[in-house]
Amino acid sequence: MTWVSHIAVTGTIAYAVTADPLLTAAAAVGAVLPDKIEGSPGSVGWNTWRSRHRGWSHWPVLYLALIGGLAQARAYFFYDAAFFSVLTWLFIGALLHIAEDAVCGKVPGIFPTQKIGIRLFTVGSFREYLFASFCIIVVYAGQYILRM
Repeated sequence: MTWVSHIAVTGTIAYAVTADPLLTAAAAVGAVLPDKIEGSPGSVGWNTWRSRHRGWSHWPVLYLALIGGLAQARAYFFYDAAFFSVLTWLFIGALLHIAEDAVCGKVPGIFPTQKIGIRLFTVGSFREYLFASFCIIVVYAGQYILRM
């Protein structure tokens, strides 16, 4: 998915769950984190970038371990709920990015060398934007139904 789609879908989900603008912003930043870690094709060359795209930076176990580490760190380090919540939602945003990429290609599974996913659309296509719009509508509809 494009960065715009990642930010829109992840931000919508995060705000629906938290109703907190700060945590939504953290998730939106996390929604582009896996791609930012890899760099851009212009910075390293297309072939180099393509060979490592959706590699270890898209491995969900890494972000799950970081979230688990944060949960454990609360017991041993200073406790600032806002700080830990922002970091947690940053990593949740990265996990949502990976899930979103899994519907338009393959991403690492439980093992970093294992690739899983489906290709419902091509990145940047009209179908991608329809899919992102559909996800956003489903989240809003779910919120509406829950408030009834």
